[in-house]
Amino acid sequence: MSFAPFVLVVSAAFIHAVWNPLSKRAAEAGPSFVFAYNLVSCLAYAPWVIGLLLHDGMPWTWLAVTGIVLSGLIHLAYSLCLQRGYQVADLSVVYPTARGTGPLLSCLGAFLFLGEAAAILKILGLLAVVLGIGLIATRGDRAAFRRPGGQAGLRWGVATGALIALYTVVDAYAVKELGVHPVILDWCSNLLRFLLLTPFVLRNPAHARARMAGRWHLAVAVGLLSPLSYIFVLMALERGAPLSVVAPAREMSMMVGALLGMVVLREAVGRWRLVGCGVLMLGVVLLGRA
Repeated sequence: MSFAPFVLVVSAAFIHAVWNPLSKRAAEAGPSFVFAYNLVSCLAYAPWVIGLLLHDGMPWTWLAVTGIVLSGLIHLAYSLCLQRGYQVADLSVVYPTARGTGPLLSCLGAFLFLGEAAAILKILGLLAVVLGIGLIATRGDRAAFRRPGGQAGLRWGVATGALIALYTVVDAYAVKELGVHPVILDWCSNLLRFLLLTPFVLRNPAHARARMAGRWHLAVAVGLLSPLSYIFVLMALERGAPLSVVAPAREMSMMVGALLGMVVLREAVGRWRLVGCGVLMLGVVLLGRA
């Protein structure tokens, strides 16, 4: 992976590490929160999209439109699945399972459907990243996976990870092969999610308002930061970075989140989380050399 895509992926990881904890804090709001932050995203990024359409245009082929619609549907399923998993299962199991399963399946999709080579450095880097995620999230303690909530967390985490892989492969194909601009792809995907969730909110607006009470500041932050993080990932792919490298490398957000917690929040990190950070970084270095 060349320097410019690497910087984009690292930047995406830092932004992801900031917005994801905010989303977790609004887990109880469920679909209402997903609707709210998609509304913010659509409004905030509309000027950028309009400028791109006026200046560069857009290849509105049937394949491109199908890719955009499919992306929006999978992203919506992912958002709802993740929020539901946070509601009914152990967070300490759902999140690392999803973030570990996602890169594994994304790389498999890149090898099978995008024709990318399964080089040994990629495989070793991917495995190191997944191991690092596990150590950071569990702190070396697997007891959470054996509790009743842990079993549910595994199921929801694997389902979420599969959806991450699906939208990652679809979006990579859209920007790499179909020429869809990353910003336009992400915005159209957000717009579709917003439109699909609107009937749900309008059916019981009082319930949606109650769910969002005291959470709009979180929706604004996630609505601004989440698209930017993913746009950077798509831009790295657009610039030629292999999906089988980008997908696991973006999981540096786990390490960034742990280090931010240590430096900013004065959290106790512990030996295993530090080891996990080191293993994850080793994986990223291997991926960078692949």
